[in-house]
Amino acid sequence: MAQEQFDVLVVGGGPGGYVAAIRAAQLGMSVALVEREHLGGICLNWGCIPTKALLRSAEIYEYMQHAEAFGLSAGGAGFDLGKIVQRSRQVAAQLNAGVKHLLKKNKVKVFDGYGKLAGKGIVNVDTAGVKASLAAKHIILATGARARAVAPIEPDGKLVWSYKEAMTPPALPKSLLVFGSGAIGMEFASFYRTFGVEVTVVEMMDRILPVEDEEISALARKAFEKQGMKFLTSAKVKSLRKEADAVVATIEVAGRDTELRAQRAISAVGIVGNVENLGLENTKVKVENTHIVTNEWCATAEPGVYAIGDVAAAPWLAHKASHEGILCVEKIAGVAGVHPMDKTRIAGCIYARPQVASIGLTEARAKALGHAVKVGRFPFAGNGKAIALGEPEGLVKTVFDEKTGELLGAHLIGPEVTELIQGYAIGKTLETTEAELMHTVFPHPTLSEAMHEATLAAYGRAIHI
Repeated sequence: MAQEQFDVLVVGGGPGGYVAAIRAAQLGMSVALVEREHLGGICLNWGCIPTKALLRSAEIYEYMQHAEAFGLSAGGAGFDLGKIVQRSRQVAAQLNAGVKHLLKKNKVKVFDGYGKLAGKGIVNVDTAGVKASLAAKHIILATGARARAVAPIEPDGKLVWSYKEAMTPPALPKSLLVFGSGAIGMEFASFYRTFGVEVTVVEMMDRILPVEDEEISALARKAFEKQGMKFLTSAKVKSLRKEADAVVATIEVAGRDTELRAQRAISAVGIVGNVENLGLENTKVKVENTHIVTNEWCATAEPGVYAIGDVAAAPWLAHKASHEGILCVEKIAGVAGVHPMDKTRIAGCIYARPQVASIGLTEARAKALGHAVKVGRFPFAGNGKAIALGEPEGLVKTVFDEKTGELLGAHLIGPEVTELIQGYAIGKTLETTEAELMHTVFPHPTLSEAMHEATLAAYGRAIHI
């Protein structure tokens, strides 16, 4: 079998892999990318992007229900689930085509098939039984992750859904159990609740959105409950019985069992890395808890083999994967000034209603690490733009180091906070202190003014509360 030679070979075409491939090509290297299914990966095809399209439909439908509050009339507002799903799939298809174009434009050679390490610097590709052998000095594994299947709530595609079935439902169930209250679980809970489904969320931790600041978690739960969602926290799923058109879960809370019946369930209890059948067993690559162990430059213990994105360490976010792809390739190319990634500067976003966004340390974590902190809070009820939008619910919370003024963390819940958080991300990247933020002139009227006021509030200087 003849071998094709490349400088860089990327296995996996998601937001880590395709970005790494393009950046390597920009730096003058010959690049191959192996992808077994969809360019753009889970994020573009079955995750980040199509779910946002679904949630946008839900958001507009919600606005229509309250048209009178804006002096408008929209009587008889309805929805067509098939068209909502179709639009979501069209958005994904458009972006998938865009990734193909970008790879072609940058002269990245794409191999459709399954890639597997087959010796030092070699990857064999199997495409529908047709095999090819590729060689490269640098091999980047960007194979992503998949939904975790945990007994007794393993997805079966019919009664218990994974994210794929949840994104393409043939009909709306009357009732829904959502196992897991992280970003994926709460986004689906929000979508289905907006369209009238009875939603109950089951979380094994003692609060929903458990990785978020406790104060934000509590506000989120209150907002979701106001919409009619129900929650069971500190809950253990003991069994799941399947009927013809329903599931019955036995759940233990505080030592007592309760039964919950719903037409469908969604399992959103984490992910596992795609590390199987990659040929890792004949290498020095280490795997811990289904994820590949890397150093600060994304290098594994096997020389010439790297790992980025969801198959590597947390946080499992598309933008983290893309950034890792770039820094990995730039380190390989010897680009001057490349820095390891500081994970405290990576923002996390949840696109439910209300939106939640955060970066850096929570108040509790900052204190646990020994920081004396100054905390500022500013409610959107005091923000003119939020009131004009009819969305005054929510809060911006900032956490500063009392001694140095360093911005340690920011935690937001409310309108468009997934867009606002980038301001704090830039601030953390620039190692800003409260002084720079205070002296920044925020435009009026904008939601971003709440970010300014939350900084001022940490030092007793807020104007509008």
